[in-house]
Amino acid sequence: MTPGGAPDRARRIPEPLDGARVAKPVIRRQARLPRPGRATRAAAGVKDVAAAAGVSLGTVSNVLNRPEMVSPTTRAKVEAAMASLGFVRNESARQLRAGSSRILAYLMLDAGNPFFTDVARGVEEAAREAGLSVFLCNSNEDATREADYLDLLEQQRVQGVLITPIDPDSSRLSKLPARGTPVVVVDRSIDDGEHCSVAVDDVLGGEIALAHLIELGHERIAFVGGPNNIGQVTDRREGARRALGRAGLPLGNLVDLVTGALTVAEGRGAGQRLAGLPAARRPTAAFCANDLLALGLLQQCVSLGLRVPEDLAIVGYDDIEFAAAAAVPLTSVRQPRQLLGRTAAKLLLDESSNPDHEHQRVTFTPELVVRTSTRGKSAE
Repeated sequence: MTPGGAPDRARRIPEPLDGARVAKPVIRRQARLPRPGRATRAAAGVKDVAAAAGVSLGTVSNVLNRPEMVSPTTRAKVEAAMASLGFVRNESARQLRAGSSRILAYLMLDAGNPFFTDVARGVEEAAREAGLSVFLCNSNEDATREADYLDLLEQQRVQGVLITPIDPDSSRLSKLPARGTPVVVVDRSIDDGEHCSVAVDDVLGGEIALAHLIELGHERIAFVGGPNNIGQVTDRREGARRALGRAGLPLGNLVDLVTGALTVAEGRGAGQRLAGLPAARRPTAAFCANDLLALGLLQQCVSLGLRVPEDLAIVGYDDIEFAAAAAVPLTSVRQPRQLLGRTAAKLLLDESSNPDHEHQRVTFTPELVVRTSTRGKSAE
């Protein structure tokens, strides 16, 4: 009986006797039937639209591709037929006929870094204004993954590719334009005559970051960044070394803490290593190759009892939104993230449609944003 007193009609399987063999249940799958009232039907095509509107196939094609060639009355009739039939344009078929799509692609270096998602927003703004869509792809700092995505995007006949490359000198970046797919390099400056590029002067960015710390009286400074095959990292380190040279300080005063990636976790690891150095040899400041490293470094050092900026001043790079919102607001070198993406997308659109297009190398100037992590409360 159930708790309510009604007979319990659920089938119960008796427990097997000791040593008894229990046969496995037989499962019979029923054929899936259409739901009542939801008859299946093939998607409406252009022939169906032409028949419903009483016009030719050519007229339907003109409404889809060259609406200005069709009279308003006929166009309204065709559009009404499309609406009543639930017609959806077959974009894949159009791409096959045209040889290209109405899609741009952005192959970013690390989708987990807010810097690249901000760049992607700028790309999307320019694409939407041009009536295009955007594919976002993530190489995750993996050269094989990057190559696979480039092959796939070329096969999909995208209108063009924006890429923050692992290696800007890769021959793959030259092969795509030679076969008809324009490529614009984002966040890396390249002057090979084959590509447009849009970037920030990262050498200058590293220089102004170190100059700020030297101005505050720091002489032994850590550079936190890696891996070293990423061009932005090497450029920012080079700028830091130049600032030391201009200040008359030995290059050995820049203590390299190489990381395996540009992530918060790697920043925490660098913080552990830095805090473990003897106080007499420990840098009094750190310049990080991006804000994620700087935020991880800051978290770890504070958790280990180091005060920021009294025991360790910290400068990041990119000025993502989280920089200002950190427990100790982070001094950072600002890049115009969305403007980078928007500018790159416009160059790509021009290259894909303008036979007189000339490659451009656009370089923006970085800006230092000073907050508590280097100047204490006085910076707020």
